[in-house]
Amino acid sequence: MKTLLLKHATLLVSMDDNGTTWNDGGIYVEDNVIRQIGPTPELPQEADTIIDASDMIVLPGLVNTHHHFYQTLTRCIPEAQNATLFHWLRTLYPIWARLTPQAIAVSTRTAIAELMLSGCTTTSDHTYIWPNGSRIDDQIEAAQTMRIRFHATRGSMSVGESKGGLPPDSVVEDEETILRDSRRVIEEYHDSSRYSMLRIALAPCSPFSVSPDLMRESIALARSYGVQAHTHLAETLDEAEYCKQHFGRSPVELMEDLGWLGGDVWHAHTVHLSSTEIEQLGKTRTGAAHCPSSNMRLASGIAPVMQLQQAGARVGLGVDGSASNDSSHLLAEARQAMLLQRVMGNPGAMTASQALWMATRGGASVLGRDDIGYLAPDMAADFIGFRLNTLELSGGAVHDAPASLIFCHPPHVDLSVINGMVCVLNKELIHADLTELVQEQNRVAWALVRDELR
Repeated sequence: MKTLLLKHATLLVSMDDNGTTWNDGGIYVEDNVIRQIGPTPELPQEADTIIDASDMIVLPGLVNTHHHFYQTLTRCIPEAQNATLFHWLRTLYPIWARLTPQAIAVSTRTAIAELMLSGCTTTSDHTYIWPNGSRIDDQIEAAQTMRIRFHATRGSMSVGESKGGLPPDSVVEDEETILRDSRRVIEEYHDSSRYSMLRIALAPCSPFSVSPDLMRESIALARSYGVQAHTHLAETLDEAEYCKQHFGRSPVELMEDLGWLGGDVWHAHTVHLSSTEIEQLGKTRTGAAHCPSSNMRLASGIAPVMQLQQAGARVGLGVDGSASNDSSHLLAEARQAMLLQRVMGNPGAMTASQALWMATRGGASVLGRDDIGYLAPDMAADFIGFRLNTLELSGGAVHDAPASLIFCHPPHVDLSVINGMVCVLNKELIHADLTELVQEQNRVAWALVRDELR
């Protein structure tokens, strides 16, 4: 058994139901589990690893509920910079068709590096395009080298342009192949145990890229194995019009018909919802991944996340793909979520504490986890620390340290412990050479698009 002691945190924020905090706080960890938490003098004073958290605020690791790792390779493509979703997708599909196993691997490591440095300790990803021999196995192997807690989703597209879908036929898969590989991935990789570092979900992409049959088969398969299911929903008005024309239903009505509501399902975006649909998502405890930066960048709209929460839906944060956000900074996303809810005129529409709750407790709930999201005995040892005596937080942390993380310029973490293992120390990744990673990422990104640019 290995032990770790974090001591003398200036402020330790548990994010538990009682909002418990400690000055001069500490955490005592055995292997990957928190065993004791509270004032430093009340904890064991010896451990294999001792971290002095003086001048730090320490809180639970952040949870990212929606991403497309591979899109870190196609940030800022000029032709897609000023586009709405459908135009943006049509511009990028031909480039993504050139993805390779190497591209999947390096983009996974890049996205995770950026997430970890922003305070994320648990992330999901939604990759739905697997060309040129790429497999989810490439992504899982890369994620494991980074030591993050990972919810991989076996995404898919099956309806190309020739069948009335949005993606070109070259990037879709046969539905029998999708379902067969979905079974394989669950059986080979899914770990449902407490403190699991790897879980699998099934994730057909969207109403305009998969068939109703695949949606039905996928949710049935997921439920037969007890895994979660994920898709995009109600992101844009174009999607709503597509669903009306092809299915005679709104996106939410379609998902209800197909069995895609419930406590084992979470949807990305949920921007365009009627009051009745908000109540339906809440009543069924369906999850929502709020992606404010992407929704703003693509001019999709403002998701009614506070109304969803009030109705009973589970709501977390997602950075979304790094070609529609161009960043994987989850703390910055929490700040964006707070600010976006205020632009309609209510300065208290979302508070800093509500944004932090969404980034921790909300995200854990969306991913179906009861072992992460807050700090307490028998919870996973996932926590992060930010130094308070910094330029970014100066003049703010002295008044309200937790709120300063949201209101002030989002810093990188000084410390990240994931599953009881130090993964970031003094703002540096322990398990990756950032210089080499960025160089490889840029080489692969250029190779991916250069023929498109000629």
